[in-house]
Amino acid sequence: MQMNIGQFLTRRAFLSPQVEAMVEPAAAGRRIDFRELNARCNRVAHALRGAGAKHGDRVALLLMNGAEFIESFFAVAKIGAVNVPLNWRLVADELEFILKDSGATVLLYDQNFAPVVAELQRRGDKTDLRSWVQVGGTVPAFAQDYQAWMGAMPADEPGLAGADDDLLFIMYTSGTTGLPKGVMHSHRTVMWSAFTVTATADFHYKDRFLTALPLFHVGALMPSLCCVYTGSTQVILKAFDPKLAWELIRDEKITTTLLVPAMLQFMQATYDRSMHDASTLRWVLCGAAPVPVTLIKAYEEIGVEVHQLYGLTESCGPGCLIMGEDALTRVGSTGRAYFYTDVRVVDSEGNDCAPGDPGEIILRGPHNMVGYWNRPDATAQTLRDGWLHTGDIGTMDADGFVTIRDRMKDMLISGGENIYPAEVENMLLGHPAVGDAAVIGLASPKWGEVPLAVVVVKKGATLTEAELLAWCKGKLATFKLPKAAVVVAEIPRNPSGKILKRVLREQFKDSVRAPE
Repeated sequence: MQMNIGQFLTRRAFLSPQVEAMVEPAAAGRRIDFRELNARCNRVAHALRGAGAKHGDRVALLLMNGAEFIESFFAVAKIGAVNVPLNWRLVADELEFILKDSGATVLLYDQNFAPVVAELQRRGDKTDLRSWVQVGGTVPAFAQDYQAWMGAMPADEPGLAGADDDLLFIMYTSGTTGLPKGVMHSHRTVMWSAFTVTATADFHYKDRFLTALPLFHVGALMPSLCCVYTGSTQVILKAFDPKLAWELIRDEKITTTLLVPAMLQFMQATYDRSMHDASTLRWVLCGAAPVPVTLIKAYEEIGVEVHQLYGLTESCGPGCLIMGEDALTRVGSTGRAYFYTDVRVVDSEGNDCAPGDPGEIILRGPHNMVGYWNRPDATAQTLRDGWLHTGDIGTMDADGFVTIRDRMKDMLISGGENIYPAEVENMLLGHPAVGDAAVIGLASPKWGEVPLAVVVVKKGATLTEAELLAWCKGKLATFKLPKAAVVVAEIPRNPSGKILKRVLREQFKDSVRAPE
C-alpha cells in the first residue's frame, strides 16, 4: 500500500467527520470539524492544480498558524507537490534565497506579510514564482484572493499523486556556512515520524492539543500532523501569548502541548492559581533547548508534568523523550530513544562511549531526512552509514537515558529559534569599519541566550556599540541580530584559523550582560 500523507486527512475525515479538527481563537473562535477541513483542503488542491502546480513542484507557505496553513499543507501533499514552509521572521533577502534555492513556483502568503511579498515581487526574476495567493486583506493586482481562489473549486477528492519516497516538504535551517540548508523529508519519513511519536508519547484520540509554536518549525508541524493522524483537536494560537495560553488551557480543556523553555518561563511568570485551571493538562512536551531543572520543578508545583524531548529538523522531530514516570526522578535527562528510533553516543572514532562519557549523539530511524536539497556534500557529512550525525554532545547512562551536554556546532538557541553564528558574522563583516568578527551566545534570563557580537575595528576607523547594532537592523531576521556588541583588539583563533569561541565565552561570561 502506497502512503501519501494527504491520506491522513482524507481518512480522518471519513472516520471522524464530526470531531473538531481545530479551534482558532484569533479567527473569531472559528471551529472546523474534520469533514470541513478535508473539504477545504480539497478545494485548495484543485486550485493549486489550476495554478499549474504538479507532482514535484515546490509550493511555498508564508502563512501564520491557522486553518489556511494546515489545509494548504495537506493539499500540496495530495497533489504530490512539495511544501516549502517559510519562517515569517525572515527578511526579504533571506526569503529570496530560499525561494530561489528551492525553485518554488507558487507562494501562499498571509496579509501580514504583504509588504515583504511586494518587495519580492518587485525583484522580478530573482525567484521562480509565477503564482501569488494572499490570505486576507486587500489583495494586490499581482496576486489572487485565497478565499475566492479556493472557494470556486469543487470539494471532491482531487486524486492523489506522489507517495512514499516522493518529497513532501523542504524545511530550511540556517547553515554553519551562513547559507540555509533545505532539509528534505518524504511521505515515508514523515509517516514514520508520526508512527514513532504516537507509539512513544501519550497521545489519545480526541486529545486537545495547544499549537503554540510556529507551524514552519518541525516542532509544531509534526504534532499538528499527529493530531490529524490520531483524531485530536488542535487549538491554534496565531502567535504565542502566555496569558492567552493559560486561558485556552482552562477554557478549551487542553490535554497536551509542546513548548520551548522560553515559553514555559513566560507562562510561569503569568500563572495565577486563582484564575487558571490546568487540571486537564496531562503533560507538556518541551524541547529546542535543555529545560532548566528549576522550571520542571516549578511546573510540578502547578501540577503539570514537563517531558523534555530531543530532536532535530533532520530527524523530522523524534530523537529522545523522557516519559512521565521518569520526568521527575531523572530531571535533566532528555530521556530514551523513541519507539522506532535508535540513539547512540559515540567518540571521534565512531565507537560507543562508556556510560556517562560524553560523545556525539547520532540517530538512526526511518524518519531521518532524505538529505539536504541540492547539497550532496552536506548530506554525506551528516548521514553516514545510516546514522544521522547531530553534532550535539551528550552522555548516555546504563539504562539508555540521554543527557544533552553541549553543542559541537556553535549554534545558538534563542527562544527556541536556531541561530548559526557564521551567518551573523558574515553580516557583521559587511560593515565598512569591521575588520574581524565573532558571534557567541550571551546568557539571557528571558530568551536562554542571545547573540553577542565581538568585533575588531579596522585601523583608523571608529565604531560604537550603538552604531553597530543600529546598522544591523533589517539585514537579518530580528531574532538573529546581536543584542550586544564589544570591540576587541584581536579575535582568538587556533593555528588553522578557526575562532576559539570557548575563549571568548570565558572572557565575556561575566563582563557583558544581555539587555532586558
